Amino acid sequence: MTTRIDTHFAELKKAGRSAFVTYVMAGDPDLTTSLNIVKALPKAGADVIELGIPFTDPMADGPSIQAAGLRALKNGMTLKKTLELVRDFRKDDNVTPLVLMGYYNPIYIYGVDKFLVDAKTAGVDGLIIVDLPPEEDEELCIPALKAGLNFIRLATPTTDDKRLPAVLANTSGFVYYVSIAGITGAAAADANAVGDAVARIKRHTKLPICVGFGIRTPEAARAIAEKANGSVVGTALVDALKNSLDAEGRATAKTVNAVAELTAALAQGVKGAQQAAE
Repeated sequence: MTTRIDTHFAELKKAGRSAFVTYVMAGDPDLTTSLNIVKALPKAGADVIELGIPFTDPMADGPSIQAAGLRALKNGMTLKKTLELVRDFRKDDNVTPLVLMGYYNPIYIYGVDKFLVDAKTAGVDGLIIVDLPPEEDEELCIPALKAGLNFIRLATPTTDDKRLPAVLANTSGFVYYVSIAGITGAAAADANAVGDAVARIKRHTKLPICVGFGIRTPEAARAIAEKANGSVVGTALVDALKNSLDAEGRATAKTVNAVAELTAALAQGVKGAQQAAE
């Protein structure tokens, strides 16, 4: 079946431009504010939303996203409430692709079969589960595909041509290329190196390739968008949120706008890119 992700990337390809993919943490700094932020993202120019599932031990995430997850957990965020957030978002937006990004432990505890039914019903389009390698596809990837969800895999600078076929075997929706060998927010992405990596991966797949980790500015987002099918920004948006909070870490009147304004600036960068030739 065709998902919102498949449809949207086909439309972007026809329009000759890259996607702008945003990442925010579900429940950061609280459920109500988080929902308002997610609702604001498409209006500000986000093409795809990645919604983080709060988890205590996020191995791929740097300090900013770790802190976001802890803020969310401190305020009672759970996987069940994350799905409720998606359900509430879908009341007003049945078009924007939404991907849950996180780790397997909360899904395992929730129960895979129940999670997939609830996620699909809520309006989730795809999953990025950082700590499940291809060797564990029977755990979640294959059931997710059967349930009609895209399963989006990460490729990294250390994923060589020998490993790529395994990484891509059951991947759908798009490929998420991690531009740096490290955690989120740790370093800046090198557009030239990214361009070479994207070209190499495209020799193995026809899926769109979106690039994340290390993109913080409109200029950087534009440079990556010229090399790939999408730019992913997370840490910069999470930092904008954090910088809007009060001394106790609570949302202020500035919080939603702080994220929306940076999203709009980044989106303009992506939309100003000259799309790389396929």
